[in-house]
Amino acid sequence: MAQSEWALAHAREDLERGYYEWACFSAQQAAEKAVKAVLQRWGGEPWGHSITQLLGAVRARETVADDLVVAAQELDKAYVAPRYPNAHQTGTPHEQYNLIEAERLIAYASRILRFCKGLLA
Repeated sequence: MAQSEWALAHAREDLERGYYEWACFSAQQAAEKAVKAVLQRWGGEPWGHSITQLLGAVRARETVADDLVVAAQELDKAYVAPRYPNAHQTGTPHEQYNLIEAERLIAYASRILRFCKGLLA
């Protein structure tokens, strides 16, 4: 969970500096690591990078709100595309991401992190 919090802090710093693509990726990483922390604490060995899929494993044991799953689906889209120039039809990743999107993904990651911390409390 500590690494999840660190990734979220990194996302916020990227946002402040205008590195919106990296803010989106770091938000994805924060959420992914938070869900994996829960699954590991429960004795699992989570694999993969899909937050949606990882939350599915959590859902087998706990209630996960539908809006949290929707947030995970959007965060999942920020795993590859922000990092690779050839992931977009045109332009580079830094041309494809903006302040509003980065703020939204950071908010989603924050909600997932809070949810996961609650499960570990």
